[in-house]
Amino acid sequence: MTFGSVLIANRGEIAVRVIRTCRELGVKSIAVYSEADERAMHRRLADEAYLLGPAPASESYLNIGRLVEVIERSAAEAVHPGYGFLSESAEFARAVQLAGAVWVGPPPEAMEMVGHKVRAKELADRAGVPTIPGYDGEDDGEDRLEREADRIGYPVLVKASAGGGGRGMRAVTRQSDFVEAVRGARREAEAAFGDGSVFLERLVEDPRHVEVQVLGDQRGNVLHLFERECSIQRRHQKVVEEAPSPALDPDLRESICNAAVRFASEAGYSNAGTVEFLIEKGDEFYFLEMNARLQVEHPVTELVTGLDLVYLQLAVAAGEPLPLTQDRVTLRGSSIEARIYAEDEQGMPSGGLLEAFSPPEGAGIRNDAGFEAGDEIPLDYDAMLAKLIVSAQDRQAAVRRLSRALADYEILGPSSNLPLLRRIAANSAFQAGETTTRFLQDNSLTEPQPARPAPREAMILASAAELHRIPASSDPFAAGPWRLLGATILDYDGHSVEAERARPGRFRITAEGEESVVEVLHYGNARIRALFDDEPVEAGVLLDAEEVLVSLRDETHTLRKPTPPAVDETGPSADAAASLIAPMPGTVVKVLVEEGQEVEEGQLLLVLEAMKMEQPISAPHTGVVHSLPFGEGSLVPGGAVLVEVNET
Repeated sequence: MTFGSVLIANRGEIAVRVIRTCRELGVKSIAVYSEADERAMHRRLADEAYLLGPAPASESYLNIGRLVEVIERSAAEAVHPGYGFLSESAEFARAVQLAGAVWVGPPPEAMEMVGHKVRAKELADRAGVPTIPGYDGEDDGEDRLEREADRIGYPVLVKASAGGGGRGMRAVTRQSDFVEAVRGARREAEAAFGDGSVFLERLVEDPRHVEVQVLGDQRGNVLHLFERECSIQRRHQKVVEEAPSPALDPDLRESICNAAVRFASEAGYSNAGTVEFLIEKGDEFYFLEMNARLQVEHPVTELVTGLDLVYLQLAVAAGEPLPLTQDRVTLRGSSIEARIYAEDEQGMPSGGLLEAFSPPEGAGIRNDAGFEAGDEIPLDYDAMLAKLIVSAQDRQAAVRRLSRALADYEILGPSSNLPLLRRIAANSAFQAGETTTRFLQDNSLTEPQPARPAPREAMILASAAELHRIPASSDPFAAGPWRLLGATILDYDGHSVEAERARPGRFRITAEGEESVVEVLHYGNARIRALFDDEPVEAGVLLDAEEVLVSLRDETHTLRKPTPPAVDETGPSADAAASLIAPMPGTVVKVLVEEGQEVEEGQLLLVLEAMKMEQPISAPHTGVVHSLPFGEGSLVPGGAVLVEVNET
């Protein structure tokens, strides 16, 4: 390896991942950070770190000028872009090269060729790689697109020409929705990529999503590192990935991997990249797109091939030839990755202080994390905290290991997607490897889950933690039975918990009519270790003024404390009006109704853009629009009422 220093133009988990490989190689790592990431893990781990600017990505991680200034100030010899942000920007790649550093990625010309969806499809045709029937002509006016959609036949997919990740993409099942879908896709594509052009494809319904990892050097050699299954997705964003795909037999695997190599060779591609395919029922596969960068899910490929992709990226960028040939790349066992996000059950980002963060440990478990307990999770960027990757000798064993690891994972503070991931791992279709891009919807895994009563053990541990933090000398009720917060220690669904301090750290606690003795051995950093009726137990317990979070075994329980009644509780108990709330801060980009207008249930009312994705807001019932507080172009805070509909 010839680089003395590498600047990582990214943040979070991927920045930490690249830093760790640099450490192994003895290469100096240089981090960049925004004001929101001043105390971030990647900054702490790097050998050097430079402030880019304020929290907004446009003023920090997406600001090419400021990044180039840091490259020059730090004298970085190479720049690794990670994934996301500017990782697929040919403009940034050229700016890095003009600043005298080496771009750890494909040539800018190849990035431009594969990054534009229409040109990439033309490239696939030349390479003999199957593509989905559609229309990608220069005339993308609404009239022409509507005629082409009629020719292709519904359902069709409207897609942004200049990007991916689900942005600027709309599935249309009927002609009456087509024009608005095109307009929405254009707006989203313009906001995300600065290019509002779109094209059409026949919608391949219920496909599998399989991608092939490719790697090329600067001497024209290209090889594949086999495939990954990426079908489990939420809003076009991958959630769980694995290698190899359980859907491919040896013949299909060879066909699809060879097609990926042909495509990359035709593009003159070097460094790491991923060629993505849709597999239709009957084993027909079609080229989807190419991602000209390292993928989030690259660890599963590393674990089944035994290769370090970041090391190989750096070696190829330094001009070294590929250190192996195709016949030396072999598959070993099975690996599955679950992305850990700070988000609520609806998939909306959840920020704040990460009070407790305890990834699982053990044989065959790898954790790629960008945060630690005590870190602040900003809402300015992608909500991914970490990746849990497991590996085993076969898929069945890997699934079992994933289930156990997810059960042991603990996060307190921001909400996380751990409940969703646990439901996926427990699903029989997932365990059988029968997944498609509609897996989550078809199995109702993202629907709101019924609240489960907190177990007695959780209430008792929460009560013990509450009392333990009050010194015995300060406890006005220490002489005998007592109750905290006036009437109860803890109130959850009408449950009352009574406690008596037997001696410092030891309590007799009665819940649900049964008494237990709890001795607190240690409580700190939102974790409690105790003897529960002489049996050892450990759990996460986060105390708050209004509620207590208890993470026990593989579930997190919210125990709400009683609140005083409102001064004025008069008025109707229910209202015929429904208000639709902004799930997060955003901008109203389209208003399709007006006050006083009659609307039907499910009718699109307005479109909110948040995190570069459009959120359609539809009528919850038939009625009349009572209020529209915000017009097009308005900035709205999270929790704001966007529209009120009076039911009729």
